[in-house]
Amino acid sequence: MEKITIDGVQELIDTFAKQEIYLHLETTNGSYASHFDESFYSASAYIRNAKVAYEHGKIIGQGPYRIGLKLEIGWIYAEGLTHFELDEKGRLLLAGHGNDGKLGVALEISKTPFE
Repeated sequence: MEKITIDGVQELIDTFAKQEIYLHLETTNGSYASHFDESFYSASAYIRNAKVAYEHGKIIGQGPYRIGLKLEIGWIYAEGLTHFELDEKGRLLLAGHGNDGKLGVALEISKTPFE
């Protein structure tokens, strides 16, 4: 994966707009951290292969970045993104890694379902 550049990622986001796509979005602050420290509050969210169409998307920030996808009836957004790649299957994969290198957030967009 490469570090996010706003112009490059914005261009990729635009190529998926106004069509049905499959979305993967997950966040975690260490969902198993409470196993090691009971005082630590852990939270996460996960959705895979949500079929949506977004009118437009926008990346903002100075790093880490936020990406919002405008749906007909609302928004999807992910915050804390640091890296991206367009993989060999044409999927836009975005990730946010903390200072320790661990994954904190993932946002992935594809024209076909994720396996």
